[in-house]
Amino acid sequence: MPAQIPLIGERFPTLTVQTTVGTKKLPDDYAGKWFILFSHPGDFTPVCTTEFYAFANRYEDFKSLGVELIGLSVDSVPSHIEWINWIKQNLGIEIPFPIIADPRGVVAEQLGMIQAQSPTAAVRAVFIVNSQGIIRTIIYYPLELGRNIDEILRAVKALQVIEREKVALPANWPNNEVVGENAIVPTASTIQEAQSRLTQYKGFSWWLTYKPVPLEDVQVAAKFLERASRKPTPLTKKQK
Repeated sequence: MPAQIPLIGERFPTLTVQTTVGTKKLPDDYAGKWFILFSHPGDFTPVCTTEFYAFANRYEDFKSLGVELIGLSVDSVPSHIEWINWIKQNLGIEIPFPIIADPRGVVAEQLGMIQAQSPTAAVRAVFIVNSQGIIRTIIYYPLELGRNIDEILRAVKALQVIEREKVALPANWPNNEVVGENAIVPTASTIQEAQSRLTQYKGFSWWLTYKPVPLEDVQVAAKFLERASRKPTPLTKKQK
């Protein structure tokens, strides 16, 4: 692994990459937009195929949040093209986002996706990058475990609320056991602020106060959580 991989709060590193839709420069080509770069171990692999189906199936949800998707694996553009054609022909869904070709693992190495589990395949990494090109979240999954795509959507929506409202959000938001769908007010930084905090907001103590989040934001995030808990009808049930 490189000596220093990208960190949360840093600007996404400048990269020129080859993709299934041509050359792209990151993060500049997504200036003013949120984007998610996610890696997968390899084309024509079972778990990765289920993930690509899930990402494509939720593509409009990502677009509604102003988020672009871009995939990556240590495979070539021709391999990517053949794989996404297979997905369309056999699973009935188009892959609407570009996939980075990284056959030598150079990009994966630079982004810290090549880890101890495998010297040749990228782990399942997720980089959520905001409209200023700043990395807001990094998630790693092992090779064997597929990601929860609805949780990634919830995380994006939560991060957008955090940035816009200047708040923090609790565990399992918007279904939190302590403050419900509310946002947590940032902790006071002076004695004066601490003394007045409970007169300004509801709370349990001066350091744990909360305030409402716009209902529309709550409803969007709740939809993702609800879908994540709902059992879908798998394609296996539709096969004759």
